[in-house]
Amino acid sequence: MSMLAGKYIEVDSGIELFVQEAGNGEPIVFIPGFTFTTEVFSKQIEYFSKTNRVIVIDPRSHGRSTMSIHGNDYITHGSDLTKVLQALEVKNASLVGWSFGCFTVWEYIKQNGLEQIKSLVFIDMPPKSLSMNKDDWVEGQLDDIAAIYNTYLRNSSGQREFIKNYITQVMVQRDLEEDELTWLVEQSLKTPYYIASNLFSSGMFSDYREEAKKASQIVPALLVVAEHWAESAINYTKQVIPNAKIEVLGGHMMFWEHSEKFNELVQSFFNEIK
Repeated sequence: MSMLAGKYIEVDSGIELFVQEAGNGEPIVFIPGFTFTTEVFSKQIEYFSKTNRVIVIDPRSHGRSTMSIHGNDYITHGSDLTKVLQALEVKNASLVGWSFGCFTVWEYIKQNGLEQIKSLVFIDMPPKSLSMNKDDWVEGQLDDIAAIYNTYLRNSSGQREFIKNYITQVMVQRDLEEDELTWLVEQSLKTPYYIASNLFSSGMFSDYREEAKKASQIVPALLVVAEHWAESAINYTKQVIPNAKIEVLGGHMMFWEHSEKFNELVQSFFNEIK
């Protein structure tokens, strides 16, 4: 595996994002989900850096990036991504967003269009998190989402409990070893609860249906969805993003748990659009 180099890129006065790069070739940029870090993509870095220039980012207030009291929303994350890609002179990129990281990608497209984008991969996220329409693919029922915000994301222990439950019930299908679970929880807890609650509400109130639809009409788009909500996700995606290719695999964090299968799915998508 090629050397994984880490660096900091200033995106705003006093705010730096931690970015890692490996490999050469056409760029693939990975953006983690809510409160997670570059580390979750280690299997993708290893695999894709053999053929591509792989870039992974800790978004603002995630991982090793600056913890900021402002800009903890996906509009800012979109402009942060713009600055990172400019600083690294990234052209003709494939952007891969996981979970709320998809909002960063859609927001980037909203701000910049698709001139520098070759393809898009979205991992398990509807372009609108909440809906009054019971048939829509959503993150959850409004009352459940409100309860997470009001009950769990008010202090560190609540955040820890929320993320632990989410990892074991939604993200991963197998029983995790104690050290794996601890590691995953710790990745998430690098973001303090009072910032996590900002990000959570920003993501839950996002609506990128228009960007998702437009983007998939212009560049190839792949959506990888988890098995537990595949049926509603497929039906919804066919209506809202009709041009996207859809694959179903594992839980919410299938790229980590089923990395070989995931990498092959994404690789074959890339091969088709060469």
